[in-house]
Amino acid sequence: MDKQKGSLSIHSENIFPIIKKWLYSDQDIFIRELVSNACDAITKVKRLDSLGEAQLEENTKFSVKVIIDGTNKTLKFIDNGIGMTEEEVKKYINQIAFSGAEDFFKTYQEKGGTDQIIGHFGLGFYSAFMVANTVEINSLSYQDGAQPIKWRCDGGTEFELEMGTKSNRGTEITLFLSEEGENFLDEYTVRSTIEKYCSFMPYPIYLEVIDKEPEKDEDGNIVIEEPKPLNDTSPLYLKQPSACTDDEYKEFYRSTFNDFKEPLFWIHLNMDYPFNLKGILYFPKLNTQFDTLEGQIKLYNNQVFIADNIKEVIPEFLLLLKGVIDCPDLPLNVSRSFLQNDGSIKKISDYITRKVADKLNSLFKSDRESYEKFWDDINPFIKFGSIKNAKFYDKVSNIILYKTINDQYVTTEEYLANLEGKLENQVYYVTDQIQQAQYIKMLKAHDLDAVILDHTIDSAFISHVESKKEGLSFKRVDSDIADLMKDTDDSVSEEEQKNQTEAITNVFKEALGKDSLKINIESLKSEDVAGMITLSEDSRRMQDMMKMYSMDGLNMNAMPTEETLVLNKKHSLIQYILENKDNKSDLLNMIAQQVYDLALLTHKTLPPEDMSQFIKRSNDIMNQLINEK
Repeated sequence: MDKQKGSLSIHSENIFPIIKKWLYSDQDIFIRELVSNACDAITKVKRLDSLGEAQLEENTKFSVKVIIDGTNKTLKFIDNGIGMTEEEVKKYINQIAFSGAEDFFKTYQEKGGTDQIIGHFGLGFYSAFMVANTVEINSLSYQDGAQPIKWRCDGGTEFELEMGTKSNRGTEITLFLSEEGENFLDEYTVRSTIEKYCSFMPYPIYLEVIDKEPEKDEDGNIVIEEPKPLNDTSPLYLKQPSACTDDEYKEFYRSTFNDFKEPLFWIHLNMDYPFNLKGILYFPKLNTQFDTLEGQIKLYNNQVFIADNIKEVIPEFLLLLKGVIDCPDLPLNVSRSFLQNDGSIKKISDYITRKVADKLNSLFKSDRESYEKFWDDINPFIKFGSIKNAKFYDKVSNIILYKTINDQYVTTEEYLANLEGKLENQVYYVTDQIQQAQYIKMLKAHDLDAVILDHTIDSAFISHVESKKEGLSFKRVDSDIADLMKDTDDSVSEEEQKNQTEAITNVFKEALGKDSLKINIESLKSEDVAGMITLSEDSRRMQDMMKMYSMDGLNMNAMPTEETLVLNKKHSLIQYILENKDNKSDLLNMIAQQVYDLALLTHKTLPPEDMSQFIKRSNDIMNQLINEK
């Protein structure tokens, strides 16, 4: 063939600035595109061979090679796939945006075959010009009598096409790297990019570095190692779930996410209709509640990595998990980087949500012991999902567990059944078992139970549950005093009770300097408790909401509060105050201040100045005890 020159057939004056600056979000995507094209070329020739339309050598080993040449500043991509003729180069390379993959697929889709063609748009090849000044193609078609061709373009609209020298079937693409692309002469950069985008592509991908310093053993002898592919051509998620072992699932998790903590359990997704979707979702083991922010779900399209955590496909709450999802039916845009608006996206998202809910229900019903063991790790995910996704909540509402102060795991229905006759549609909870130990002790003394809600999401979650379960209410243990903890005191008239409350209120207000302090006197069954702080549940929820939305920069201590000091008239200190209420003394003030601070300490942390006063007062009390002796 004679050497030809011509102009690329494009629909805009110059598409290259668009490709370089706007079409692809990340510069390294050109590696994904060129390796994908190479895999497509192999898939095509295999398809033709299976149809008897191509003659391949028996036991042909297909592969893709990427070669770094630092001396000549080139990067090569070589495949032994279908190759191209002169006419095909003119059609698929010179006419930008005419997709060879799409044309091939239309021709052969009715002839059977399960191998997928990766490419869809025909622009992937031109991503090479993001990093190269000049790109050269050497190719030899599979067709009998085909002549090798050589195509060359410097990134403008002009090209050269002439007879090539390639002697074996396939295509070799050489990128003469620009100054902007010279970082891709670094072996680690290229290796990590291939592992990022191409780790599950269907044919072995090898990386070779020309003039690389050979590795040597301890004796200085050159070590020759068998080349190893950078990818896994048969990833676990493509297999049938019944063919996978637990060890394989764990190893896939470790290698994919570099996480050496074993996952709790996993869900293998495998769907062929009405859309094709495969994948594995893992429930990771958490160390702290902040680990829940570190989920990662990798989205693939025909074994080609697209992006992490695409919210259009993966419901937001599932992003707390780790996993791999491969969906060839994703409606990607021309750069294969973003999803186009499409009705199938919601169906895919709903399917994933349903499968996760089904797995959780299955585990709860078939292996409750394991489900309870996993609960501390998975409950933030389930609670977040319940708040964010109504369909998910409907499916899991009956399997949501609560850990109790007695180290049991119960549903709300089980909790209420256990306390039938004692509580009416009320669930007591604690947020800090140490700080609220006094309240917990009182509950246990009266055979009452409480659930532990100590995660940042719990405040929003219980509000959500209350909105869904009519009549159900959650109350923190210090929100009020249950009637079961009180004694009726018939010996004191209503008038006398009123006078006692008024008198002791005056003592405390004067001792504390708090005119707005609200005080109640109760006769509690326990004589160990002198005073307790209660705060209405509504007020606490408001405080929690303000903290959640970073409004606690306001001085919370200066804001009005509905805290109530509940004093136990059975306690000797309260009896002493009542008996000496008319005798003003430093001791009376000291007792009132100490009772109040002790009650506060079981409710919340004291401000620094108040804590200093509390410590000083405690020391003064101990000194008085010594002096009395």
